[in-house]
Amino acid sequence: MKLTFWGAAGTVTGSMHLLEAAGKRFLLDCGLAQGRRKDTDRKNRNLPFAGSGIDAVLLSHAHIDHSGNLPTLVKNGFSGPIFATPATIDLCGWMLRDTAHIQEKDAEFLNKRREKRKAAGIEDGIVEPLYTMADAEETLPLFQPVAYHQPHTLAAGLTYEAYDAGHILGSSCLVLRGESSAESNRAPIRLAFSGDVGRPNLPIIRDPETMPAADYLIMESTYGGRLHKNVDHVINKLANVVNRTAGRGGRIVVPAFAVGRTQQLVLLLHQLANEKRIPNIPIFVDSPLALNITEVHRQHPECFDEEARKYLEGGEDPFGFRSLQYVREAAESKKLNDLHGPFVVISASGMCEQGRILHHLRNSIEDPRNTVLITGFMAQDTLGRKLVEKWREVRIFGEPMQVRAEISSLDELSGHADQGELLRWIAPMAPSLRKVFLVHGEPQQAQTLAKLLHSQYHLDVVCPTPGQSFDLA
Repeated sequence: MKLTFWGAAGTVTGSMHLLEAAGKRFLLDCGLAQGRRKDTDRKNRNLPFAGSGIDAVLLSHAHIDHSGNLPTLVKNGFSGPIFATPATIDLCGWMLRDTAHIQEKDAEFLNKRREKRKAAGIEDGIVEPLYTMADAEETLPLFQPVAYHQPHTLAAGLTYEAYDAGHILGSSCLVLRGESSAESNRAPIRLAFSGDVGRPNLPIIRDPETMPAADYLIMESTYGGRLHKNVDHVINKLANVVNRTAGRGGRIVVPAFAVGRTQQLVLLLHQLANEKRIPNIPIFVDSPLALNITEVHRQHPECFDEEARKYLEGGEDPFGFRSLQYVREAAESKKLNDLHGPFVVISASGMCEQGRILHHLRNSIEDPRNTVLITGFMAQDTLGRKLVEKWREVRIFGEPMQVRAEISSLDELSGHADQGELLRWIAPMAPSLRKVFLVHGEPQQAQTLAKLLHSQYHLDVVCPTPGQSFDLA
């Protein structure tokens, strides 16, 4: 086996790792890089290999930083299978179409602005979408379902098995087993890929599963140097934010990933509304994608934890209640900008990089009555990260905006395991591991975790750089 790291090496987004085994080439994830616009656009458009040279993709989960560049791979000649859990495939059906739609609409918006700037004597280049809806549609038939705990043969002498990662609906950690060589009588090499490891006790989904023994591990390190606050306090903090902002007559603007985070927030707001702990104010989920993703959740109750199943057993829809409205049409979304508070609007994208959330932020961020509620990790150089870092001025659609709204964070809902949770997750595997590769983390987070893994479990840990290769023998 030979492993080469391309995406999410030394950074958090763009997960993409190349595995050469059994005479074939496999990608573990194919995600979009997110961050500084020009840099990530260049990286996303220019894959480090020809798509036609990849035999198959193994997808850990549906988040766009893990799945979102699959249509570019297809544009570059890939036509092989994409293996994923059934829930992940259903999620990707909506997410890849939505990303393509946003790419097309954002390019259209920026090109219209280009014409206005051109009239003012300022020349900009034409913006082309990274990929189109047609590219996304060409990608979707390539998906093939592989359920949890069902070993699947990839090639002669090479299989993989998926385990529940507890990160989002359908998320998986993967274990690949392959002979070291055709002539060898040694035991198979076992390579584990964590994808994104979730947290115990998160709403809706099950906790991460215990992993089997492995020789090598590709492991995420997003929060390798940090500890989260207790999940138990999240509902109290959410109630305080809603009540505080409603008391000012303001709106709560919530950038949230359409997959996982939006459904968790809806479930918690449902609980607060039932308990009458928040005022009876309108709550809008303004995202056609989130609406479609919520329907996918309804179709996969087999992935739910006990708390979410109780709603179903009681005849309640966990993702629907009286104060909640789902907004699909763009015209209805625009009307929200003229609505006076208090109200809550949850909208994609999670890192504030594209989509309707940018319009809500542009119309809300300069009013001190309002609150922007951050509910997840924000990659470096994203607009969301600048808000978390309390920048006083940010650019939205290229225009400078003063940040006068309250910026609040709900770190407790993070779908990523923190330092302590990662250390506990790896513990059953540690005795068998020969090497650990830390990815999907900023350098300081990865290096902090690497030191702990070495000191606590005496593991050989590497933080690979883009393009770095390793022979797993």
